[in-house]
Amino acid sequence: MGVDFVSINDNIDTSSSQGRLMFNLFASFAEFAREMISERTKAGLAHARKYGRKGARKPGISKEGKIKAWAALKHTRDSDTPIAQIQKELGLSKATYYRYLQWAEGGKKRKM
Repeated sequence: MGVDFVSINDNIDTSSSQGRLMFNLFASFAEFAREMISERTKAGLAHARKYGRKGARKPGISKEGKIKAWAALKHTRDSDTPIAQIQKELGLSKATYYRYLQWAEGGKKRKM
């Protein structure tokens, strides 16, 4: 008394012994592939750590970003230009614009 799986597309029917064998083979191959990916990832991270790499993004903004941050602050304070226009001129998204402003004003995110 159990439930049988029948796949019309893949021609698998677990009500027969051959169908159960195929289903178990596919499951074993999937488990093997998942474990191989995990092993390779762990080996790569260990290798990176061995050579002093952490794998995280370096904190901070680029020189170009700092220039844009100061420009955004200057435009915002010195002109009546709409914020959307300043963002467009500097090529910044809304979130980046406000993050750069916060950095330029010496806010919490100054470590950028």
